[in-house]
Amino acid sequence: MNALAATPLVEGSVLPVIFMALMGVSLLLYVVLDGYDLGVGLLTAVAPEADRDRMVASIGPFWDANETWLVLAVGLLLIAFPKAQGVVLTALYAPVVLMLLGLILRGAAFDFRAKGDPAHKRWWDAAFAGGSALAALAQGWMLGRYVTGFDDGAGARVFAAGIALALTACYALLGAGWLLIKTEGELKRRAVVWARRVWPAVIAGLVLVSVASPCLSGTVRARWFELPGIIALAPLPLTAVLALAALRGLLNSHRVLGKLCWAPFALMVVVLTLSFFGLSYSLYPFVVIDRITLWQAAAADESLRFLLVGAALTLPVILAYSLFSYRVFKGKVRALAY
Repeated sequence: MNALAATPLVEGSVLPVIFMALMGVSLLLYVVLDGYDLGVGLLTAVAPEADRDRMVASIGPFWDANETWLVLAVGLLLIAFPKAQGVVLTALYAPVVLMLLGLILRGAAFDFRAKGDPAHKRWWDAAFAGGSALAALAQGWMLGRYVTGFDDGAGARVFAAGIALALTACYALLGAGWLLIKTEGELKRRAVVWARRVWPAVIAGLVLVSVASPCLSGTVRARWFELPGIIALAPLPLTAVLALAALRGLLNSHRVLGKLCWAPFALMVVVLTLSFFGLSYSLYPFVVIDRITLWQAAAADESLRFLLVGAALTLPVILAYSLFSYRVFKGKVRALAY
């Protein structure tokens, strides 16, 4: 048994819980915010060339700010949980590198597709879509590996591959929802079609997570299927199912092209938030499931108190900047311009 695992699961300090909550909220905001712009990038692969400029323009003012939440979450892991970051980042070294390559490729393609030689634009469009796909798949793989505690068994790896595809589908559905909010005309109607096509993959992914997670982890199984947990937690999957059913119903309604254009995106945010709370409950109090708890992995309380002051100063600035960006660039997208 790991030497760290021999210590009690619960300690007195609440500071590690606060930092884990901050890290979790940062990751949730990243998945929602950068998820939709990765989704738009994915959808450019199937969009007509005439629509791609407007699709890119719809995320142009926001995508770099959205990635700030990932930087914050990783920073909190590195400084607040130093005994866990070595385990986590070592196990995820390859997918982290692939994710960063995807994000770099997206960033380069974002500018060069418009500023470079027009003859190369189609190649930069392919790079933009490919970088989006690479980043999304890598993030899903990392999530799947993390949930299984980095188990090297074949079942765990198949599960991680399934989560990679499921998260990519979620991003594509988020991206279609964003296009419904920000665009008009034929592109908006195409977004409805794309959302309909990807919706079954999102359902399949959630079913995979719900069925496979308790099969692969005794800890998750005990949390979800033993009393009183099964009663208390039942509203989470039920509400998620209702939200996805409502989303699919809206995609069949003409109202999604009008005043309810915001609803599919909002419903996907609800689904992702519920999934986040379900995952958090399944893993708590572990940073690495069944191996390292919050208190075993955390830095000294003195360091955490100092870091908490920094977080209290940094978080409002990031949040204010993000809200300001969304306020300034609200409304329907305009033509792409530099």
